[in-house]
Amino acid sequence: MENERGWDSQVKKYFLKIIRSVSLGLLWLMACAVAGIYFKLAWLHGQPVIYTILFYAGMIVTLYFLARYLYNTWKEG
Repeated sequence: MENERGWDSQVKKYFLKIIRSVSLGLLWLMACAVAGIYFKLAWLHGQPVIYTILFYAGMIVTLYFLARYLYNTWKEG
């Protein structure tokens, strides 16, 4: 069964999975980089240690949710 413009529906579904996975991964990386570098949460520069600990804990928690989402996305047929 062909979709519009000659795309097979399974190919389109697979391609969208790839695009969503890459874009969410890059979004997560950019958000962590902005929070860590621009807002200086990744280093101890005269600020309390709790901000740095919370930043890295938040990175780990959001990475877990991202990995879980990607696993469930790719597990589906």
